[in-house]
Amino acid sequence: MTGQFAAVGAGFSGAVVACQLARAGYRVDVYDQRHHVAGNCHTERDPATGILVHRYGPHIFHTSHAGVWAFVQQFASMMPYVNRVKAHAAGQVYSLPINLHTINQFYGLQLNPVQAEAFVRLKAQVFDRPVRNFEEQALSMMGRELYESFFYGYTRKQWGVEPSELPASILKRLPMRFDYNDNYYNSVYQGMPPEGYTALIERMLDHPNIRVFLNTRCDRSIRSQYQHVFYSGAIDAWFDGVEGPLRYRSLQFEQEMHHGDVQGNAVINYCDAAVPWTRISEHKHFAPWEQHTESIVVREYSTDCTENDIPYYPLGLDADKTILARYKQRAEQENNVTFMGRLGQYAYLDMHRVIEQSLGIAERFTQEK
Repeated sequence: MTGQFAAVGAGFSGAVVACQLARAGYRVDVYDQRHHVAGNCHTERDPATGILVHRYGPHIFHTSHAGVWAFVQQFASMMPYVNRVKAHAAGQVYSLPINLHTINQFYGLQLNPVQAEAFVRLKAQVFDRPVRNFEEQALSMMGRELYESFFYGYTRKQWGVEPSELPASILKRLPMRFDYNDNYYNSVYQGMPPEGYTALIERMLDHPNIRVFLNTRCDRSIRSQYQHVFYSGAIDAWFDGVEGPLRYRSLQFEQEMHHGDVQGNAVINYCDAAVPWTRISEHKHFAPWEQHTESIVVREYSTDCTENDIPYYPLGLDADKTILARYKQRAEQENNVTFMGRLGQYAYLDMHRVIEQSLGIAERFTQEK
């Protein structure tokens, strides 16, 4: 007998909804086309080194939502972890996000916080209207020199378009500081699951009311088998692309094994446009409580997403927004389908936002039932 509900996608979106519905007494079948759960958060131990590797790029959990933090800790005792990103730019290594150390190092100064803020304010471009895109947001925050050194080349590689074509909201996610705080996030709670995200989500799905089907691709025909479908795949794929393809960015990875410590940090961004990769991750540094003599480093390249690639980031340009509006109109007519997650909503969402939204979806659904 099938479950009452189906969750298509076994990443955080599908797993959280399935978990909450199962706890409320409903039967849920969870499907994923890959051979593992956890989606792009998938982690696994490298058999040769024992290092826990983030197979689809690094994921650091952070949130200021106490409920989300408490929910996640039901399935993993999160280890404290602060993401301290470094950046290669013009032959030097700096701290990110831009902070007092970055500013003083870049300009060869010894400013205090008040002086630095005033100094950058003079560099910043003033607009007589609201900023319209990523580039204008950067220029209004930090001025042209810092923007072109740290963000222009990196952003152009990451997104494959000019920063002036991207929304300002992408940069607003990253703080700029006038002290020596090099924590990449401002979130109250930050940590890593010691056995990885896959183990966390496996525990989330470990319920007698949940069945998991891997290596299984689903299409719209699944609607006829269930009372309701919770779908976290690409919204345009659900509708077979009838309104045209939405654009996504994908990632390619080059992995190497080395002895010792290669770069001394978990993540180093490469900001210069001439360097083809966007960043290098050294995965043993994501678990500083572990000791490993060997090391695994991964170069990350951002590419346009083709039919055979994994979609990671919705591009979300104006043309995509026009197409998305038509898909949303179609989605409103799907009476027994909920679209969720980064791909289902075609929105750039961090893990904590996905969990918060999924908890809300499950709560509203169970109350309505």
